Amino acid sequence: MLFKQLRSVYLTLILFIIVLPFTAQAQQHKADDSKQITFIENSWAEALKQASAQNKYIFVDAYASWCGPCKMLKATSFKNSKAATFYNKNFINVAIDMEKGDGPQLAAQWGLQAYPTLIIFSATGKPVLGSVGYINADQLVRFGEAALKK
Repeated sequence: MLFKQLRSVYLTLILFIIVLPFTAQAQQHKADDSKQITFIENSWAEALKQASAQNKYIFVDAYASWCGPCKMLKATSFKNSKAATFYNKNFINVAIDMEKGDGPQLAAQWGLQAYPTLIIFSATGKPVLGSVGYINADQLVRFGEAALKK
């Protein structure tokens, strides 16, 4: 009887030791999400669907994998906590590699010629405001605020 109780406690302890780091990691990951803009990856259709359902504008990061200023945006402006809070609250955010999947078709449709191109669309997919090239976090927030006023 004592052996069964000890074995049960032992197994519970082992499970606790195994599961605890994963729980802590998941909580840390969730906390980190609020410190960067959360993007839908490469799905304009999903962005339109969510924007329509939530009645929000869509923020598009149109990028190319080889683009230095695009990488800089991802490493700095998109990870700024003020910009992240603003964009995650007010927009459906989508990052689209303009050279893969639907990217080339969208680039032609939108008339894109340089990257990064940042575009804000209405919930129905009509362009509201655009910007070409790298912008810092403060400029990014002002860009979003200007779009919301239109």
